[in-house]
Amino acid sequence: MKGLVLDAVWEPKPDYVVSEWERETGKAITGNSIWRHPKLGVREWPDPKPGPQEVVLEVQACGVCGSDMHFYETNEDDYILYPGLTKFPTILGHEFSGKVVEAGRDVQTLKAGDMVTVEEMIWCGRCIPCRNGYPNHCTNLEELGFTIPGAFANYIAVDEKFCWKIDAIAERFGSEEKGYEVGALTEPTCVSYNAMFERAGGFRPGHYVSVFGAGPIGLAAIGLAKAAGAGIIAAFEISPQRMELARKVGADHVYDPRQVTAGDVLMELSKGEGFNFHVEAAGAPHLTVPEMEKALAINSKIVQIGRAAQRVPMYLEALQVRRSQVFGAQGHSGHETFPNVIRLVGAGRLDLSPIITARYGLEDTVNAIARSTERTDGKILVKPS
Repeated sequence: MKGLVLDAVWEPKPDYVVSEWERETGKAITGNSIWRHPKLGVREWPDPKPGPQEVVLEVQACGVCGSDMHFYETNEDDYILYPGLTKFPTILGHEFSGKVVEAGRDVQTLKAGDMVTVEEMIWCGRCIPCRNGYPNHCTNLEELGFTIPGAFANYIAVDEKFCWKIDAIAERFGSEEKGYEVGALTEPTCVSYNAMFERAGGFRPGHYVSVFGAGPIGLAAIGLAKAAGAGIIAAFEISPQRMELARKVGADHVYDPRQVTAGDVLMELSKGEGFNFHVEAAGAPHLTVPEMEKALAINSKIVQIGRAAQRVPMYLEALQVRRSQVFGAQGHSGHETFPNVIRLVGAGRLDLSPIITARYGLEDTVNAIARSTERTDGKILVKPS
């Protein structure tokens, strides 16, 4: 088969201390401090074979993620920008849907022809964090498209326990093809769901919600806020195209933060009371969090989803006086997140199909990632089949 393979040189920065675990496993905990001179290309890769509890999927659609952009983009010294867990070479791609074409001998829940989407975080289920109910923080974590082969490929093999059927999505849209496309949005939507409702505990219907950044994660957050009954949803985004997408999926007010002072706008919209729930999905907390601080309602929440390898100044007095809280969030697994997102889409309460703005074939995946760096699209899909 063919897949989009990323290879890079293991060359730790002079000031980076490589751990013994990193040396033994060949995995970088902080990828942007180790991997240099990345090379991306579609090339031949061995066909996957299913283990006893695995299924082989024919990939139908795979979304381009911000992390894929951060593999493509490099700093001035040609190190990747992605700051997380990585091991190369491997096939990229982790936001996907596929059709079961082969099942291992012990597979019980799936059969050939089933339509599924898949978790990206391959948690072990045996380490202390997993046993305590925190699979997103698995000690033995593997990640599809980061440390093991992902879904910018014709086929992929995954354990059945990470697969979730998307029949309800296909039925809602009346088309298998549309079902696979929208099904591929499940993983990034689950990232927002996990952050907003599992980690931060959600908000009360009628509460005011702000979303900073209207990339795919932010757009999912807007759609989820609408589904959960937000009284006002205000979004901040610099791309005109994404501003329009924010309106389509439920934002009541959309602003370019370069043209307004976000904190002042939120206080005006709330008549001086502040917003109850703030979502950082821009990956620029040094710019966004100070504006959120200006508009904290009593007992408000800030949830950090966007990834940013930098420290952020915060005035803790504001959190104390406003009885406010900040929540960090990572991942999407556990806590009924995948089935709940699928149910919302199947019920028609969450429709993110408008954010799909471009489609590419597998051979053009590098071009799809290059286009995504313009940061004007919603979700770009690669359709290998």
